[in-house]
Amino acid sequence: MPCMTTSLATPARCLLCLLLLVLGACDRLGLPDPAKEAAAREADGKAIGGACRHAGRALEDCYAMNPSAEKAAVFAGWKEMNDYMAENKIEVVKPEISGKPAAASAPEASEDATSSAASSSRRKSRASANSGHE
Repeated sequence: MPCMTTSLATPARCLLCLLLLVLGACDRLGLPDPAKEAAAREADGKAIGGACRHAGRALEDCYAMNPSAEKAAVFAGWKEMNDYMAENKIEVVKPEISGKPAAASAPEASEDATSSAASSSRRKSRASANSGHE
């Protein structure tokens, strides 16, 4: 009789081991983990808030520039960086690139296009004038 008990326990143990392996590999299967995603969003928000404070941006500007970030996490990061900068007497580092580089460069690009079009039309008119004199 003891032989029958062990023979039934072996498939149960194998099934248990298989189940543990499958459940242990959930990360590798690509199944979403809400706790990890929430922690990542919070960490991103804190990093964004800290970077905004270090760059001297107002909290409202930071919210406007990063609408998908969690506001509570952005505020927490901004406040932590503010306290850290005050304790260590760290000055604000002004960003070299403004928050809206595309809008600032658009008028310059259109001016460049206009001036290059005008200069190419002048070249064409000179070329046609020179070819007529020969």
